[in-house]
Amino acid sequence: MKQLLVFLVLLAFWFILSGHFDLFHISAGIICSALVAHFSSDLLRRQDISQDRLHLGRLLQYLPWLFYQIIRANFHVAYLVLRPQKIHPQIVRLRTSLTSDVAITVLGNSITLTPGTITMDIDRDELIVHALSDKVANDLLAGHLERRVAHVFTVSGGDPS
Repeated sequence: MKQLLVFLVLLAFWFILSGHFDLFHISAGIICSALVAHFSSDLLRRQDISQDRLHLGRLLQYLPWLFYQIIRANFHVAYLVLRPQKIHPQIVRLRTSLTSDVAITVLGNSITLTPGTITMDIDRDELIVHALSDKVANDLLAGHLERRVAHVFTVSGGDPS
């Protein structure tokens, strides 16, 4: 049932994004949506995903905060472009206390979405991140982003900041 739902959602996105309804595009959409739904079906059956305690309300608070951080980081990268002497690329090893694979993935993706950083690898409880400057690396190591992600996935109602 989940696989059919995934297929239908993917097919709907295909039609919305392609904007073409000729035989070729309809056939390609059906084939691609079916293949993706089939090959991702194992991801839907994983039991540990359902054990993650994702709090929708906290996620809805996290997303605007993340969007704001992305905007701030864009301005910082623009600043670095205008002052290239401030660019100091480095590799940062960030140990995380997050235990859930989904929470660690959300953290890694949030880091990558933020300009000036790219999550290069995740090895159990350690993320290896490329940071464009000292400020970006220090902000990352301060742990604000990790605490925000942890707040989305934890049972306690502690303050994320």
